[in-house]
Amino acid sequence: MKQWLESILRKEPRVQRVRHEVVAREVTVADVRQLGPHLLRVTFTGPSLAGFVSLSFDDHVKFIFRTAQGDTVKRDYTPRACDPVAATLALEFALHEHGPASDWARQAQVGQVVTVAGPRGSRILPLDLDWHLLIGDLSALPAIARRLEELPAHSRAIVRLRVPDEAARIDLASQTDADVQWLTSDEDLFASLRALPPLAGDGFAWAAGETGLMKRVRDMLAGECGIPRHAMRVAAYWRRGVADFHETIAE
Repeated sequence: MKQWLESILRKEPRVQRVRHEVVAREVTVADVRQLGPHLLRVTFTGPSLAGFVSLSFDDHVKFIFRTAQGDTVKRDYTPRACDPVAATLALEFALHEHGPASDWARQAQVGQVVTVAGPRGSRILPLDLDWHLLIGDLSALPAIARRLEELPAHSRAIVRLRVPDEAARIDLASQTDADVQWLTSDEDLFASLRALPPLAGDGFAWAAGETGLMKRVRDMLAGECGIPRHAMRVAAYWRRGVADFHETIAE
């Protein structure tokens, strides 16, 4: 009886998966803009972007560049904004204290050339869900910001962001009146999740960030929050002390 009732209250989300041909594109830095002390947006341009497609806020491309020492580095990044007509692509870089991608972003200048490859595919979540729960740390902020921009005005969006300090707050544009909380400790994040009201109906929880934190988020969503696994996706975008890390924890 309980399972039958839950199946009515929580319909399985209509997730559409689309595969793309993986194309490596040489692009040039067209603009660099600091969004805050921890986030920097770099906009690229180039004729190779004319056919670029990104259908979901959950997409990622492989960003390929050379360090000052001549080493080739590859990292996954969310296509924050793309315009195939204008042939532009924006990526946003979380500025960690150390790391080759953060170091590259800090010195990025107009005219520099790099390569982006992908996305390999898109996992498209419906826009007409009853609720959208978005959880992440600084590394997930570009994807969450993009999702908020895409949601229609009537949507119910609940956003919980684990950031290093209050200065990490940025303006989040959205048609919907999103419930957004910026939280500066893991304890505050989990207290906020425990305080969520019951999320009935057809919805989806999306979370991404550091692997240890995301495993705890997954366990809380599935346990105390009572969200079934088919209605969530939890991804590890990075892991402390490990370079080039990306892992799906739950979907």
